[in-house]
Amino acid sequence: MVAAVLICDDSNLARKQMARSLPAEWQQNVKFAGHGGEALDILQRQSIDLLFLDLNMPILDGYQVLAAIQQQQLPVKTIVVSGDIQPEARERVLSYGALDFIKKPVDQEKLNHVLGLVEQKTIQQQEEAKNDPKKAAVRSHSSFTLSNDLRDVFQELSNVAMGQAGDLLARLLNVFVKLPIPNVNVIEVSELHMAIASVEQKENTSAICQGFIGGGVAGEALLILNDSSFKDIARLMQYDGELTTKVELELLMDISNILIGAVLKGLAEQIDMTFSQGHPVVLGQHAPVSELIKANARRWRRTLAIEISYGIENYNISCDLLLLFTEDSIKTLNYKVEFLLED
Repeated sequence: MVAAVLICDDSNLARKQMARSLPAEWQQNVKFAGHGGEALDILQRQSIDLLFLDLNMPILDGYQVLAAIQQQQLPVKTIVVSGDIQPEARERVLSYGALDFIKKPVDQEKLNHVLGLVEQKTIQQQEEAKNDPKKAAVRSHSSFTLSNDLRDVFQELSNVAMGQAGDLLARLLNVFVKLPIPNVNVIEVSELHMAIASVEQKENTSAICQGFIGGGVAGEALLILNDSSFKDIARLMQYDGELTTKVELELLMDISNILIGAVLKGLAEQIDMTFSQGHPVVLGQHAPVSELIKANARRWRRTLAIEISYGIENYNISCDLLLLFTEDSIKTLNYKVEFLLED
């Protein structure tokens, strides 16, 4: 029987959901860490039998925690629980000594199977200890603001959706996709205008905008791709011809179809909704991206913005996906996710 459990995730929602999935008799022995640094501090000071570890976190991410556990030879069995479901992510964590990998959201049947493996391993270690004692020594939400709890929910939902989209992209291109923590904010249109303007000034970009609607929620998905990324994208898609404006447009459409579709699908599934997507509109090659905000200012005024950044390891490819929900959508979204915060 596992005596002490540590759940390490920067999302309070994810920590609660993970704890609720564990056997009732374990609940009194569950501890929590909000990032990898905090988890290592606990592991160094206390005896922990089982660690549930997220990968995408501030301070220290899951890979760094696994490496430190190996280096310091900390006696803890680790199960990675992450929205980053790329095949290479699984291979990496297993190579770092993780016992198993569970994708978010957690499937109870899979968790029970893994806990069975943990129990078997514990019994095995106890038997080894008998033979060799040295081995044993080792929630009111305003429609205009986001509370910390609500922000945490949206960030965790976005994290899972981001991981699913990253996994799809990774499988299609046979690469490892870098997945930072999503940014979630309710901001004024003027602030969004400045944010996008800064992106334009930083480097030449190309952009696609695609509307979505469903169940009282509507918005725009805006994908901004650095123009310097086209060369490597073409190489990954095995295109050897000249990179004309038309070809770049086709590549931009391909990437936006993959990421926008997968992220919206991932979000919708988690909050039990279905989004219909409009026709994509090319913005970057025909008008400044900031005109998107001007054209929709009367409708948006204040928007819930979710920013997801993607990069591909060992390639000069980076893009930003902005999900901009209309002001009226925030009330519906609050309602849809409130139950996730209930104890």
